[in-house]
Amino acid sequence: METQMWIDKGIELLLNYAPKALLAIAIWFIGLWIFGNIVKYARKIMERRKYDLGLRNFLATLLSWALKILLIIAILGTLGIETMSFAAVIGSAGLAIGLALQGALANFAGGVLILIFKPFRVGDYIEAQGIEGSVKDIGIVNTTLTTFGNQQAIIPNGKLSNENIINYSVEDIRRENIIAGIGYDSNIKMAKDILLDIVNNREGVLKNPAPMVVVNELADSAVNLSLRYWTKNDDFWDCRWYVLEEMKNRFDAAGIDIPYPHQVEVQKQA
Repeated sequence: METQMWIDKGIELLLNYAPKALLAIAIWFIGLWIFGNIVKYARKIMERRKYDLGLRNFLATLLSWALKILLIIAILGTLGIETMSFAAVIGSAGLAIGLALQGALANFAGGVLILIFKPFRVGDYIEAQGIEGSVKDIGIVNTTLTTFGNQQAIIPNGKLSNENIINYSVEDIRRENIIAGIGYDSNIKMAKDILLDIVNNREGVLKNPAPMVVVNELADSAVNLSLRYWTKNDDFWDCRWYVLEEMKNRFDAAGIDIPYPHQVEVQKQA
């Protein structure tokens, strides 16, 4: 008699929950198929927009897991299980994890922004956070630079994405501005002619835009001339080093004084 009662209850439960279970199974497989196609479509969009491969994989994985969580919540609701508390638990856990990993999440978000908006690319020469160097790697958390001295600098993406970045490689040409101080007794026109002659006859200095020299400042001990010229990025440093050395040699030969700080010592006699 008791056995029959358990059998009847089992049949009753089966009749009540079997349709829901079958519906849940159907929702699971149909949902996986639909969400799988959504993820594939998202990958194609990111590929067309030339997102970084690492970023594409990460965003696709994140989207896939988010859709699966929604699918699980929907299936639990189909089975008659209360989903509000389940969603609240997930939300609370996410908040706790977010607070615990606040710095790491800021770096992660910065990496996503850098990979999406591309303020610089691997190989670019940039200046950021007081550091200059060539971009060696853009990670999801950190960006690695190789400095001029061949040191490796690792910068957190959170700070990198929120502060100023100078990208020296994004344009094909670059303008130099060399300040040349001459004495007040020196001939300004002669100094300007010498500077223009140096750059106009230097290979690598562009003719258009044309080089120019202007009086930049009447300083305390010198007349500061500003020599401005354009070069291609690859020629920039060779031209700068040449101009600085040639400027010193030509000024000395022409008797043009290059002032330097003087210290006067005054002794008071007792």
